[in-house]
Amino acid sequence: MTTIATICARGGSKGLPGKNIRPFAGQPLIVHSIAFARAHPAINAVYVSTDDPTIAEIAAQAGATVPFLRPAELARDDTPKLPVIEHLVRHLEAQGAEITRIVDLQPTSPLRAPEDLDGCLALACSSGAELVLSAFDSGFNPYFNLVEQTPDGCVRISKGDGLAGRQAAPQVWALNGSIYVWQRGALRHAAANGLWSVRVAAHIMPSSRSVDIDTADDFALAEWLHTRQNP
Repeated sequence: MTTIATICARGGSKGLPGKNIRPFAGQPLIVHSIAFARAHPAINAVYVSTDDPTIAEIAAQAGATVPFLRPAELARDDTPKLPVIEHLVRHLEAQGAEITRIVDLQPTSPLRAPEDLDGCLALACSSGAELVLSAFDSGFNPYFNLVEQTPDGCVRISKGDGLAGRQAAPQVWALNGSIYVWQRGALRHAAANGLWSVRVAAHIMPSSRSVDIDTADDFALAEWLHTRQNP
């Protein structure tokens, strides 16, 4: 089995400009995900897809392969991620690579630990799922404390008829975007038909490792948690 890691890092960011190369714990943010992938024994190669020459240079210096600069049509604010990963994998296959599994790592999730990927890979082998993704308990639940607006402008509980307490609500998890483990055929299918068109299983990570950096506040929180986890 050939397993590659993909890291998709666009140059533009409205929430926190330049976040993918902003210094985090002494290194550009994206370098943490590259180093994580390179250190894991299950990953055979690490590739970065970016439209930004500066990101490409930093990624290459950190040991990732950047085979091209991503075309503009795949680097817009509203570009879905799956076609970007599929575009990268197809390019590698056209160069002769044989890829059976893809581990996609979000560059804005620097707090993941090796055991998080170990858990995803183990679940991918044992569950029969075509995709394993990481999630966490956010504390929010559509049966208990998430509401949605009704046509008259009021709100009601999002799911179910309202339960007496948190303990009675079915357990739910929030996707944290940190890790996706794809079987090759499932990625191809999902790129055309959507993520939920394949069989999906979830590996649950602790909330302390689930921060997805999108704003300056997220960045500050991730730095604080990183300091606590790496005294």
